[in-house]
Amino acid sequence: MNTKISKELFKLSNKAYKKNEIPVSALILKSNKIIAKAYNQKNIKRNSLYHAEILCLLKSFKKLKRWNLSDCEMYVTLEPCDMCKEAISEARIKKVYYILKKGNITNKYNKTIYEQMYDINKEKFQKNMSKIFNKIR
Repeated sequence: MNTKISKELFKLSNKAYKKNEIPVSALILKSNKIIAKAYNQKNIKRNSLYHAEILCLLKSFKKLKRWNLSDCEMYVTLEPCDMCKEAISEARIKKVYYILKKGNITNKYNKTIYEQMYDINKEKFQKNMSKIFNKIR
């Protein structure tokens, strides 16, 4: 990782820390130029979606006027959570570099249980989903 990227990530993480946020920061580069940068703002904005990676993606979409970022790279201070990984994948970013491995430091707080529900209209939902996905292929 080059020094410029590292310094910018540290500066943003420090900014988050001073604002009582989890000090995670992210950058998106296109052709080796920073096009977006962000840090966590969950506490500031009172919004659980305001992770550095998500905010960085949103800024990139706006700046480039498109959602497909397949020609971009992301740099993050901490390995992205599952939500961010999915959002990054949806944006088609092919390479993400992170400094620290997340491990289990955040998962111990998430106790959400997911369960598929039974619905008598399941076939109708399936039919509609198939129609839509067949149209966009």
